[in-house]
Amino acid sequence: MWLCGSIWNASSWATEDGKYKDDYNYQPFVAKFTNFEAGGCSAYSSSQCLSVSAYPFRSGRQQYRAVRWVQRYHMAYDYCNLQGPKKEPCLNTRRMELASADAPVNGPSAPGMGQVQSPGDALSNFPPMTTVEPLRSFKDVSKSERQVLFLRKLQICCFQFDFTDNLKSVRQKEIKRQTLLEIVDFIQTGMGKIPEKSLGEMIKMVGINIFRSLPPGYHETTGPEGGDPEDEENYSEPAWQHLQIVYELLLRYVVSSDTETKFAKRYIDHTFVLKLLDLFDSEDSREREYLKMVVHRIYGKFVVHRPCIRKTISNILYRFIYETQRHSGVGELLEILGSIINGFTVPIKEEHKLFLVRTLIPMHKLKHVALYHHHLSYCVVQLVDKDYKLADAVVRGLLKYWPLVNCQKEVLFLGEVEEVLEEMQSAEFQRCMVPLFRQIARCVNSPNFQVAERALFFWNSEHIVGLISENRQVVLPIILGAMEKNIQSHWNTEVHGLTVNVKKMFLEMDPDLVDECERRLQDKEVRAGEAEEQREMAWKKLEEAAAERERGRLTYGGSPSRFRM
Repeated sequence: MWLCGSIWNASSWATEDGKYKDDYNYQPFVAKFTNFEAGGCSAYSSSQCLSVSAYPFRSGRQQYRAVRWVQRYHMAYDYCNLQGPKKEPCLNTRRMELASADAPVNGPSAPGMGQVQSPGDALSNFPPMTTVEPLRSFKDVSKSERQVLFLRKLQICCFQFDFTDNLKSVRQKEIKRQTLLEIVDFIQTGMGKIPEKSLGEMIKMVGINIFRSLPPGYHETTGPEGGDPEDEENYSEPAWQHLQIVYELLLRYVVSSDTETKFAKRYIDHTFVLKLLDLFDSEDSREREYLKMVVHRIYGKFVVHRPCIRKTISNILYRFIYETQRHSGVGELLEILGSIINGFTVPIKEEHKLFLVRTLIPMHKLKHVALYHHHLSYCVVQLVDKDYKLADAVVRGLLKYWPLVNCQKEVLFLGEVEEVLEEMQSAEFQRCMVPLFRQIARCVNSPNFQVAERALFFWNSEHIVGLISENRQVVLPIILGAMEKNIQSHWNTEVHGLTVNVKKMFLEMDPDLVDECERRLQDKEVRAGEAEEQREMAWKKLEEAAAERERGRLTYGGSPSRFRM
């Protein structure tokens, strides 16, 4: 091995800002180090051997090219190229130039991709591809040649094209598409087991194609508010004809029974998973659907990535709630979370309870919750099903964010509350029943018939009716006034009929309690009427006093203030 480094240009310091001239008679300049240690990875080491953060982990040719780029644009002078009688032998820069020239012109060796290289650099012995030309089929070569052909096909698939222009590179695009299909078929049919070196190149090819900067979202191009997401047109990714096959390739590899996670986790690592989750903000629903399937399969197969996936999804949702309030893939992320929560063991961990309180419940306050409420409600109910003691916190959280003027959201909230009540035990019900049924009473009196009807549907559940029956001494006085008001004056006949049926259920439970509550209600109405009469009399007296004062001002021809003592 050989080591390249850079030396700080200390000319300004050594010459006191040019006071003394540089004297190259003392060349070559030598730097001496004590206890010098160099850390790094050998060429054939595992990908888990990470280099220092300041130096990207790339193949040898990529390193050479990166060094040449730094020398070309950032080096003040090169001692090896200085003209002078005492020029000493230097690093073989010609070797670096040749190595840099061997790098492929497109795709896999592009700096900054951040992809993990396979040990041994599987493509290092192949000449670079400068053009896209079709290769032979896997069926036309012997079994021993398939792995070589597989790597060559991966090189073709690393070429990237401009899909915004349908007339540009048509032939090359079709060759790449057919090659991708052949690789998918190669993986699916199991014509050859993918060795570790080839696996690294395949995952790198997948990353080159799918990891990209997403275009500005609809809300970023339509002003601060961005309009209603429900009215947004479906976006289609221009490169989807290639991206779909790449996603299919990744999905088939992850779900394959031949996939060995022991080796695959070296390449499908935390960085790869994080980049996958970032792509959920794509506005193309087809891409989000593939991402959902891939991430779900990775979560199930790669146990080591599970905490990372949960934490990253949580961070995405935090930013969605408290910063942007815009994200295209919230529904898909919640769907993944739903399946994850469904697999939690009992008792659930404290971190999952905090996730419910800090993330899932606050998501109800957002304006466009209807777009993802189905999956959100499923996650919440699954957690309550795992630990019924969480029901009280969920109900109080929903009451905190209860909509005031949005009837559609009220219907959604009522449906979620009913599902939570189905999992609730008596002790938790007693803690929240007073504020809960005050809100239900308001919903029963809602002029919107859908809200009133949905609230009255609570009495169709045997479990909820059982909880109400056990606590009817508290619930009935709260709800009876709303029911009587509906029976007397609600405009919708369906709501009127449902209210009558609910009252009959209470009469069957405890007729004496209903009679007592009705008497209290009548007394309350009488007292309210008397208070209203007193208010009217007080206002009438004030009006008479004001009128008398005005007459006095007109009689004496001046302001009443003139007669103050």
